[in-house]
Amino acid sequence: MDRSNVSVKIEESIGIITINNPESLNALDSKTLNDLSTSLSKLALDCKLRSLIITGTGRAFIAGADISAMESMTPDKALEFAKQGSNVFMQIQEFPSPVIAAINGYALGGGCELSLACDIRIASEDAKIGQPEVSLGIIPGFSGTVRLPEIIGIAAAKEMILTGRIIDAQTAFSIGLV
Repeated sequence: MDRSNVSVKIEESIGIITINNPESLNALDSKTLNDLSTSLSKLALDCKLRSLIITGTGRAFIAGADISAMESMTPDKALEFAKQGSNVFMQIQEFPSPVIAAINGYALGGGCELSLACDIRIASEDAKIGQPEVSLGIIPGFSGTVRLPEIIGIAAAKEMILTGRIIDAQTAFSIGLV
């Protein structure tokens, strides 16, 4: 049986989802997104759950989508993958309890976008956050172009998306991202 890339525990009415694939810096692939969706669906049924924390193991919260998996995707498969990510992030946004992104290390691309779907984003001092997709010739594919301007304003969002600049936790705090 395949090992899940997502672990779940509940402590004192607080759910904790941990993305657990440190070898890939917790990159999001279809399996991880599916595991996350399944975990969210199960936790959403827990009436005693007061809040949910999402975090990652190792040096990264989530270093983005799994680029190596994306390289071989046909345009149709890439669209399917983008829809899968967007749907999972909508589950987070619509989760019945408050969702907190506990950002440790890298939150890039899809990792930044996942944090944007959360109600609250808390970053460790060593966090690095960004939307570097432009350096790959693509745009944020999991609804980041919609959520980021809603949170930090259109000018700051355009700067992050169009330059691909990765910011530190203090800068993210100063612009209202965390």
